[in-house]
Amino acid sequence: MKNNGNKRNWLMMPAAALLSLGVVLAGCGNSGSNGAASNSTAGSETSGTSKLHIITSFYPMEEFTSKVAGDLADVEVLIPPGTEPHDWEPTPQDIAKMTEANMIVYNGAGMEGWIDQVKDSLGSNGPVLVEASKGVQILEGTEEEDHEHEGEAGDHSEEAADHSEEGHDHGGFDPHVWLSPKQAQTEVKNIEAALVQLDPTHADQYKQNADAYIKELTQLDNDYKTGLSSAKRKDFITQHAAFAYMARDYGLTQVPISGLSPEQEPTAAQMAKVVDFAKQHNVKTIFFETLVSPKIAETIANEVGAKTAVLNPLEGLTDDQVKAGENYITVMRENLKGLEQALNE
Repeated sequence: MKNNGNKRNWLMMPAAALLSLGVVLAGCGNSGSNGAASNSTAGSETSGTSKLHIITSFYPMEEFTSKVAGDLADVEVLIPPGTEPHDWEPTPQDIAKMTEANMIVYNGAGMEGWIDQVKDSLGSNGPVLVEASKGVQILEGTEEEDHEHEGEAGDHSEEAADHSEEGHDHGGFDPHVWLSPKQAQTEVKNIEAALVQLDPTHADQYKQNADAYIKELTQLDNDYKTGLSSAKRKDFITQHAAFAYMARDYGLTQVPISGLSPEQEPTAAQMAKVVDFAKQHNVKTIFFETLVSPKIAETIANEVGAKTAVLNPLEGLTDDQVKAGENYITVMRENLKGLEQALNE
């Protein structure tokens, strides 16, 4: 994932040049609107028999959008299964796809670092842009997190700048909103509102689809509340600092080995802090994730005599998960089961 320099080069091109390139690759764009779901000039064109064409940035956005749109839209995801999305960047061919779409759904909060320059390249007559996390109370985040939660953001400004150059910086915010079932409901509602505005003829269907999915998310939210409220311990160690929203909403404390970017290497001092924490608190499970190497988590687990287990940040599904028919709800239930086991050992 580090070798993405060629992808990044086109982002340095002027917006006008990018727009010209997108038109050459895609032919004519559509007559949708560019904005945070605030315009709907494409609505009259999509109210007939043809389906909407919606581009989503990565897996959770694809699932949320598909659940709301149902069979009224063809929903496509930019980042393919098994790909870690933090430092992914679109190619000119991806820009061409976006130029042709009626709508682009992205998470926001810094997850898609490329989105602002894409907005410039799409122009005022491009697709409707939907920031799914709009309205969520966004948490601040740093590339390193103090395990005692007393660090100051200023201590990490130079390091954050370094990561920004590598394409890892999230603008000082934690984007992992979707990992709380409570916050995921807000994202689904934002997508519903954007679809209704774009295609008001099918407003009732979008509402019905969204209500049905939110009912599932509400049950999942309740299960998290019930399952975690009585846990013996409230802190958990994870390789990637992706679970702050989950921790906040369900009364837990996340102790990350590394920062917001899963490929960030922790320093020796960070590793030592986590090892000390694990020993002092008798932690028996160290969590890692599916799309990056578990080596760091395994090293700490071996040091303290703990086991490792998956806590999935749902930034993408593996090919095996796709083939098995897994989805956001099933994976989040696996996460809940893993947390319940680890917090009651």
